[in-house]
Amino acid sequence: MTFYSGFSLTNDRRFFEQFLRESDYTVAGFSYGAIKAALHAVNSKSRIDTLQLFSPAFFQTKKSSFKRLQLTAFSTDSQSYLLRFLEGCFAPYWVEEVEIKTGTVDELDELLNFVWDDELIQKIVDKGIKIEVYLGFEDKIIDVSGAKEFFLPSATVTTVRRGNHFLQEGK
Repeated sequence: MTFYSGFSLTNDRRFFEQFLRESDYTVAGFSYGAIKAALHAVNSKSRIDTLQLFSPAFFQTKKSSFKRLQLTAFSTDSQSYLLRFLEGCFAPYWVEEVEIKTGTVDELDELLNFVWDDELIQKIVDKGIKIEVYLGFEDKIIDVSGAKEFFLPSATVTTVRRGNHFLQEGK
């Protein structure tokens, strides 16, 4: 299995163990990593049976002013930005320990401005790859409704009713 981590994260795969399909033919990604996983799936010549997208970075419905503000805040103080970002990822629940590797402003720009489109999804489907999308209804980071509406026609969409960006539910 190939797993792509979220923006500025490493070893975040553990949060999704209950959903992961352990197979040599599965590609998975979380948030920003979902973008990387989808691009890998569409461009790979290797056999891929399943593409799993956990809380895919879905910001195409956000205003450009929101995106500019994010980029400016990150450029000004990346460490403070990442701490606030992680608080948002775990909201409305506790913040768990995660391994951070500071990403770049270019990666954040790619994350914020990536557009999921029907052509990309169709190319993946045409390769015979099954797409699974997992969304938390309490996710404070992405546009959950927009993502669900976009992916539903071509993917199996699983929703975690009280799940945050990491798909965790409060205890």
